[in-house]
Amino acid sequence: MKINMIRSDKVYQEMLELPLEKREGCFRAKILAPFATKYQTQHIPLKAKYSGGFDALFLLGFMNQLPSTLSEKDRPAIDSLSSDQLWQDCQDTIKRSIGLFEQAGYNLEVEDYHFTILLGNPEKPMLQINKGYSGDGGIPGYLMLSLLPNDYTLPRVQAALAHECNHNVRFQFIKWNQQTTLADWVVSEGLAESFAAELYGKDLIGPWVTSTSPEQLEEIKPIISSQLQLTGMAEMAPYLYGDEIAEIQGQIPVGMPYAAGYAYGYHLIQAYLKKTGKSIIEATVTSTEEILEATKDFWK
Repeated sequence: MKINMIRSDKVYQEMLELPLEKREGCFRAKILAPFATKYQTQHIPLKAKYSGGFDALFLLGFMNQLPSTLSEKDRPAIDSLSSDQLWQDCQDTIKRSIGLFEQAGYNLEVEDYHFTILLGNPEKPMLQINKGYSGDGGIPGYLMLSLLPNDYTLPRVQAALAHECNHNVRFQFIKWNQQTTLADWVVSEGLAESFAAELYGKDLIGPWVTSTSPEQLEEIKPIISSQLQLTGMAEMAPYLYGDEIAEIQGQIPVGMPYAAGYAYGYHLIQAYLKKTGKSIIEATVTSTEEILEATKDFWK
């Protein structure tokens, strides 16, 4: 396993010293370029054909500071990202998370893992809803965190990264395609958060699970269960992320609270682990169909 740690803190520091017109080129070359294959796989242009068009930078702007918005007021946050211990902890988390599957005898096709931390924009509603941190690990070999470094988020960085590492492993075995269903998605999120909880403790479970009360869970279960065979990202996303984020992304609200699908998936996987006695390692590479078959008491 080779881990490419892309020290974004150094790039942000460099950008603050550059004139505004040179910052975007610096960001694209030093942070985005190593993730080119990720965006290509997702059919997202690395750079739009015209200024302000849809591309990777446009997407990152939903949560993060862009070269054009970075300013001196962000220096304290950049200083927080500049902790060598933070980056060492992240590297250790990737090694530990991926290593557990290698030690269990699973042959992983990906050997190189690229990681960075993006500086969150405190004014962005999507980041506010997620309590200042989020992750992206949907394409094997590529891991990102979006972070507003503070006393709440920093202790949760390793758990969030473990969640994304779990995605990186599962999607090497369970391939994402046009036939991927809402069931696949909620199961994957449930596995990832269960993995993070096992490694770093349930106290560090993300708000995407803890924001849903037991009463809310009982309300949303039959609704999500009735949509498990749904396909299409735009159609599935509101059930996973909830109405607030759906509206930000220009999707149609479906009456779901924040991150409903995450909470549903987490509790479904907890039920699966308890019923089958399987480890989270084994469950991570288990098909959605097998997991659903064993958890009918939860979702039917």
